[in-house]
Amino acid sequence: MSRDTQLKERWEKLVDILSNQFSQGEDLDLDAIIYLIGVQELGKIHREFKKDEKLNLMHIAICRLLEPYGFYEFDFFDAEGWPHYKVKEELPSLRAGEQSVLMKEAIVNYFLERELIE
Repeated sequence: MSRDTQLKERWEKLVDILSNQFSQGEDLDLDAIIYLIGVQELGKIHREFKKDEKLNLMHIAICRLLEPYGFYEFDFFDAEGWPHYKVKEELPSLRAGEQSVLMKEAIVNYFLERELIE
C-alpha cells in the first residue's frame, strides 16, 4: 500500500471516529480536529474558551503536531498551565495542499501514538 493511500485511509478512519465522538457524526474538518488536539494538550477539557483562547489552543496543537518534525520544541508551562513552544526551524513555504497533507500526516501520527487508530 502506498504511503499516500495509507495516509488517506487512516485520515478517513480518524475523521469518522472523532466525528462520531464529538459532532454526532457530522464530519469534522481539519481545523476542528486541530482545535480538539489543542484542548487535549492543554488538559482542561470541560471548560468554555474565549475566541482568543481558541486560537491559542489551535496554536498549541500545531506546535505539538509539528514538534516531531523539528519545527517546534516544548519550552515551558505558564502559571495557568498553558504550554509554550519555541521555534526551532522556520516552516518552509508550502502550497495550501502541501500544508494540508503535512498537517493530516502529523495528526494521524499523533493519534497513532495514542493508539486511537492503527
